[in-house]
Amino acid sequence: MRIISGSARGTRLSTFSGLNIRPTPDRVREAVFSILFSRTGVFTGKKVLDLYAGSGAMALEALSRGAATATLVERDPKAVRLIEANARTCRVSDSVQIMRADVDSALRKMSVNDPFDLIFLDPPYDRGLATSALELIDQQGLLAQNGIVCAECDRKEDIPQQIGTLSLIDSRRYGLTAVHFFVHTEQGEN
Repeated sequence: MRIISGSARGTRLSTFSGLNIRPTPDRVREAVFSILFSRTGVFTGKKVLDLYAGSGAMALEALSRGAATATLVERDPKAVRLIEANARTCRVSDSVQIMRADVDSALRKMSVNDPFDLIFLDPPYDRGLATSALELIDQQGLLAQNGIVCAECDRKEDIPQQIGTLSLIDSRRYGLTAVHFFVHTEQGEN
């Protein structure tokens, strides 16, 4: 696994061995960032939230492409150490905040006064966690007005078209994975 573009392009990321975690493959990450770029333009200055962060690859890719800051939420201590190591390798440690917590608790603690431009969500498959996290993101007002949520799940998982003020604007499938993009309802109506 490597960073695809930007200041850390080509940097190899450490990954898990033997843990029940599936990092987003390079080709899927590349496709996701292409879609995000076509929708939002450059990543410069964006504030990123990465939920169920795992290795941190999604947030680190965004930082490499110019995002200003990234908050990564991960409860597994081994994953937290891996994120710290990968952030050092990519030379973005100063732009990274890691919250060692479960996603629901972390989301409930976040301030509506400091929303995120880009939110990545990649929960364990087959547990219905994507919808509940999207509901909390909406309830807590954590997505900036022109922001976008990128939710990765099992392709068989049923994701609602509308979750509070969040509207599904696009879905793509890559093998067993589906990636869903949400924006605020009024933004999706354009």
